[in-house]
Amino acid sequence: MEQKTIRIGTRDSELALWQANTVERKLNDLGYATEIVAVKSTGDIILDVPLYELGITGIFTKTLDVAMIKGEVDIAVHSMKDVPTALPKGIVQAAVLQRADTHDILVHKGNDGFFADTATIATGSLRRQAQWLHRYPNHTITDLRGNVNTRLKKLEENAWEGAIFAKAGLERLGFVNGNAIKSPSFGGVGEALDWMIPAPAQGAMVVVAMENDTYCREALAQLNDTATEVATHIERQFLRRLEGGCTAPIGALATYIGDEIRFEGVLLSIDGKQRLHIEKTIPADANYSNLGNKCADEILQNGGSELMEQIRTQLKK
Repeated sequence: MEQKTIRIGTRDSELALWQANTVERKLNDLGYATEIVAVKSTGDIILDVPLYELGITGIFTKTLDVAMIKGEVDIAVHSMKDVPTALPKGIVQAAVLQRADTHDILVHKGNDGFFADTATIATGSLRRQAQWLHRYPNHTITDLRGNVNTRLKKLEENAWEGAIFAKAGLERLGFVNGNAIKSPSFGGVGEALDWMIPAPAQGAMVVVAMENDTYCREALAQLNDTATEVATHIERQFLRRLEGGCTAPIGALATYIGDEIRFEGVLLSIDGKQRLHIEKTIPADANYSNLGNKCADEILQNGGSELMEQIRTQLKK
């Protein structure tokens, strides 16, 4: 085997480093030499502005894209839901690892105040905001940014009834024990939101490489999980067809159930009042390559085009 040290680029948050270390361990087990290179992204630095107001898709990935193109790192590890559906020229998806839990989870301080008429729930996600307001229209949503530890600390310090997280991130950091949530800065309870459709590719990790880097691509191909690759392809295709580069409240989940693939997608207005939902099931051995596009087109034809235009107008203000 050619002896080349694979430089693994990652953000420097605790969760991102956990993901990079996981990829490093898997590559080491296959006999590859590795080195982790951590960088700080713009999305980690600007914490006082909601993500959608920054107007940048891929704010957490751009810094690593530049580092790869400059030759400072060989590969980059990302939470797949943070990665734009169109990768920069010269960069390709090289592996999608086996998916973790896809659920969103409401974290609170052990009371049921979030069921009250006037609760305040924290999230920096338009998708979570819209789905929560659709279910609880009288609640208030407050913006919450930062890495997992920072967000848990803010929840502890504020009089909010709860905050919404991806369950996978909390589990990867070891903060979940049954329904108990315990981190260095927070102790409370987590309630899985079975009714909330997750972000496309939530719970999945992706590793990207330079298109012309055969060595790294061959190494990473051994880490790829086909079922997760198929599911996330469908979800991200649905997202790409719907949003066209605009941040919007979109949820999507493809799951294997027996010998079938079940897809569920949703587009909502920012205030949650409008909700366009679709569900399709196809045989697992059917051609899935265009399923996401077909589902998105159905949404667009049934009021989605007008809703996306409304969302774009609102986000420009």
